[in-house]
Amino acid sequence: MTTMSHPRSTVPMIATGEATAILPTETTSPIRVIGTASIRETFDELCIQQAINSRTAPGVTDLVLNPDAHCGYGAPVGCVMVSPSHIYPGPVGVDIKCSMSLLQLDVPAEVIEDRTVRRALIAAICKRTPTGAGKGQRSVSNGRRVNRSLGMKAVIEGASEAVCEQLGIPIRWADRCEDSFHVGHDDTQEALASRLDWLLTQRHMTNFAEKMTQLGSYGGGNHFGECEVVEVGADDRSKQVADTFGLRDGKVAFLSHCGSRGFGHNLASGQFKTLQEKFSRWSIPLPAGDRQLVYAPLGSDEADGYLDDMALGANFATVNHLLINALVLEAFQEVIPGTTGDLVYFISHNIARKEIIDNVPSWVHRKGATRAFPGGHHALAGTPFAESGHPILLPGNPRDGSAVMVADEGAEKSCYSVNHGAGRILGRKQAKRTLDQSTIDSELEDHDILSNCRFYPKDEAPAAYKDFNEVLTSVKQAGLASEVARLKARFVIKDASKADD
Repeated sequence: MTTMSHPRSTVPMIATGEATAILPTETTSPIRVIGTASIRETFDELCIQQAINSRTAPGVTDLVLNPDAHCGYGAPVGCVMVSPSHIYPGPVGVDIKCSMSLLQLDVPAEVIEDRTVRRALIAAICKRTPTGAGKGQRSVSNGRRVNRSLGMKAVIEGASEAVCEQLGIPIRWADRCEDSFHVGHDDTQEALASRLDWLLTQRHMTNFAEKMTQLGSYGGGNHFGECEVVEVGADDRSKQVADTFGLRDGKVAFLSHCGSRGFGHNLASGQFKTLQEKFSRWSIPLPAGDRQLVYAPLGSDEADGYLDDMALGANFATVNHLLINALVLEAFQEVIPGTTGDLVYFISHNIARKEIIDNVPSWVHRKGATRAFPGGHHALAGTPFAESGHPILLPGNPRDGSAVMVADEGAEKSCYSVNHGAGRILGRKQAKRTLDQSTIDSELEDHDILSNCRFYPKDEAPAAYKDFNEVLTSVKQAGLASEVARLKARFVIKDASKADD
């Protein structure tokens, strides 16, 4: 939901720093806002109202509005919502565990300067990783075939050793995931297996086998694959952290953005329908009267069902990303023999995770928001990032690049979260109506950025998004995270059909 035809908010925000503010509500502690003064001007009336509605909903103890915030489904995209007692599907969304991943290759930047090499890479990748709503492995010639039984194993186990082996995914990549697998409401895989058995008897899941063929695909809308050149910051900290992350200055990397595809959409849509019917049948008051903010108290059958469905969708998204990266590496090896590569990180921005906030076990809902644990955080103990903090992957746009960041101690003020990208400033319909196709295409041409699209989608043009550098400035000035490297786009894999995000 990105109409964005609403006026700028007239609700007063109170600045508390160069890039922080609070938004008061009438009944709760205030909403914490991350953004410079100019970024705060981009929050329209609906975005602000959704934030207030979400903050004052039952069981919610904290709400953070990130600089990329814009209106979403019930809760704004670009927000963090915390509750120790309730689970909310809206602040996760229909694309469960939409995520970012980054593959570092050993290819020097000059190897892909030749446009014919990049065109060959685009062709090789598109033979393996389909784009577009509803597209799956049957749509490509060199992908992986995923049958019903392997699909069931993937959504129950996530990136287990057995699943990785069957799909040709390097097993070590599971150690480079924010979460390589998810379990059910009772912390078992058995709960997921039982839930899946039941789901397969339901009308909205009769196409399960077809949805499993979408493993290893991007989908449409704002999802993409992007070939990058890594530019590590010149300061000592950036160099040290980049070394820990496995980033290689001046080398080629590949950034991917996608989620749980049609399977996750089926799960989320089924959950919204079930909960909305229950609220209606029992005349339960809706938060601010908004059907998109239905919820379930933890421990209830409804909450257990949602947590199981979310975990199934999240496991699909995890395997989807890892498989895409394996296929991309394979494509590079076809065009540039001898290429090697490793996963830098895989991190989600549409998920609810169980974390400790202010010494209270809580469900942290990140809707278009990225986890940001700094070095020394207890949850990173035993990982390669225990001392440095984990990689934060933030997509910008092909023209201005994307960023790899690392959390600072100040991330505590945002519930250990940052934005998930630049954030939309024009709705899709508005972008298609007002932006000029020739200007979009010539801008990419001027920057020598290739694409698989004959015409780059208007609603995905850089001008449809907020100023990425100002968004990053907000994060830095607020003390949440520091930039480690900038990623400069060389080509983009995108879908030009109707958006499905």
